[in-house]
Amino acid sequence: MERSRAVVWLWPGVAGVVALAAALVLAQLRPRESSLLSRLAWPGGTDSAATMLQAVAAASISVISLTFSLTVVALQLASQQFSPRLLRDFMRDPWTKTVLAVLVATFAFSLTVLRGLRSDQPPPVAALFVAFVLGIASMAAVLGFIHHLTRLLRVDTMMLTVHDEALQAIDTFYLSLDDDGPARRPEELDADWSRGTGVSAPRSGFVRLVDVEALVRAAQEHDAVVWVDARPGDHVTAGTPLATVWAPGLGERELGELADRVRDAVDFGYERTVDQDAAFGFRQLTDIAVKALSPGINDPVTAAHCIGHCADLLVRLTGKQLGPTVHEDEDGTGRAVVPDRDLRYYLDLVCGQVRRYGAHEPTVLAALLRMLRDVATAARTQEQRAEVERQVRLVLAEVPESMVDADAEQVRDLAERVRTAAAGDVRAAYRDRAGETRSI
Repeated sequence: MERSRAVVWLWPGVAGVVALAAALVLAQLRPRESSLLSRLAWPGGTDSAATMLQAVAAASISVISLTFSLTVVALQLASQQFSPRLLRDFMRDPWTKTVLAVLVATFAFSLTVLRGLRSDQPPPVAALFVAFVLGIASMAAVLGFIHHLTRLLRVDTMMLTVHDEALQAIDTFYLSLDDDGPARRPEELDADWSRGTGVSAPRSGFVRLVDVEALVRAAQEHDAVVWVDARPGDHVTAGTPLATVWAPGLGERELGELADRVRDAVDFGYERTVDQDAAFGFRQLTDIAVKALSPGINDPVTAAHCIGHCADLLVRLTGKQLGPTVHEDEDGTGRAVVPDRDLRYYLDLVCGQVRRYGAHEPTVLAALLRMLRDVATAARTQEQRAEVERQVRLVLAEVPESMVDADAEQVRDLAERVRTAAAGDVRAAYRDRAGETRSI
């Protein structure tokens, strides 16, 4: 699914083939010129039809070149100004694919109908009418594409897109602490992992997807338990550990078959995807923040906006069951353990680079502390609050001695507000004079 969504040529290619087939069929419909259908669909003759088709075909191929050029420029700007990891979103943009599909279909249809024109036969009025409609639709599509492209290149639109994709991954692949009850712990499984059989990675790349159902099915058939050592988003090198199998009753041949099925259940790729890897969404947002803090751009407000999106995602994570997940078969027997990130990983991912690159900008440090205040307010366990406190100490350690007293006091005040929120006095943590602890 992810690969097909990232292929730009698929929609235009399919549209071109369909247009070619439709043109061959409609070109056979040639009613008499004196009929009502001919007068309504195409009042002109064969010469005017050829002129119209030539104009539509020439304009279509020119606009296709323009659209491709604009798309390449957009990709270049997104890579240089924001993050190269955002190019995937441009490649999957359905509007771009739709516009290219309409243009390719118009060109293929017009050229095919033009090829079948005969001066000694009535013009194919149905095909000419469709070509006329496609020409108008192409113009509308290009105008809509230009508007869409200007909106797509706004950094706020990019951040919102990444935020929504990461949020969908969180809601899809993490169990809720409230609705699903406590998850089964890996320690409860009857398995001695130190004596298990290792499964090595067949090739190098990023782990994109783990087919949990296939893992559970393979482990059940072999009466085994599988612990996946790599999680979605990890970069794995060929020959390094991929999984561990605990199956004391299996022979060497059966173990080899199970190892092959475990490898087949893990999908590798040359780039990360957000489908099962919510951390990739955080990485894209922090990339934008770090790029905004570079000396060539120097835009701490954009960095603060990225941190705001991360705050919402982190708050959602506090209500989820993080860490390794035990997956059971239909009989309730634990068959597969798939590891995952914990809250510390996500907090380090968001705060680490941003606090280091933004150490001399109080706006950025204050944004991080506002985010930590939100996470502390939503924290469900003492362990989560301890992780928030750890990040507060790391942010305060980045405050340089050269920072003026007023700015340093603002940062320290927000740090105390984070601790106040963690202690349970939420209203006091957010109360301020004029909204200065929430405004950027």
